[in-house]
Amino acid sequence: MPTITPFLWFDGQAEEAMQFYASIFKRSRVIATNRAQGKVISVRFELENQEFIALNAGPQFTFTEAVSFFVGCETQQEIDELWARLIADGGTAGRCGWLKDRFGLSWQIIPNALGRMLGDPVTGQAVIAAMMQMDKLDLERLEAAAAA
Repeated sequence: MPTITPFLWFDGQAEEAMQFYASIFKRSRVIATNRAQGKVISVRFELENQEFIALNAGPQFTFTEAVSFFVGCETQQEIDELWARLIADGGTAGRCGWLKDRFGLSWQIIPNALGRMLGDPVTGQAVIAAMMQMDKLDLERLEAAAAA
């Protein structure tokens, strides 16, 4: 059976990024660090049961918002903790639950309940309107918009 593994291109920060991400997600592990001539060439790691590969390949390509990692959260506490840790040390907040970490990689920190709220034809528009006013998503405010 084929597998799909996200493959990330870094300009010399693959190991640092792997360690950063592994420090944020509770279920994480380093699988391998591959070196050549004393330098890290690539790393393999796992976050929340998803395997990743990262390569130190140079400055030719950078991350864009065209690809992001969607992280579904059950609670506001999870949203708050992941948001704060991912934007730490140079990350930036975006709109509607999006952020960029200090490496420029885009993440979406989203309450799992949002899909249900947006899927309701009666209240979905109110939820969208509330969400459009937020950077980090506020589950209580979204639920209030859905209930209104």
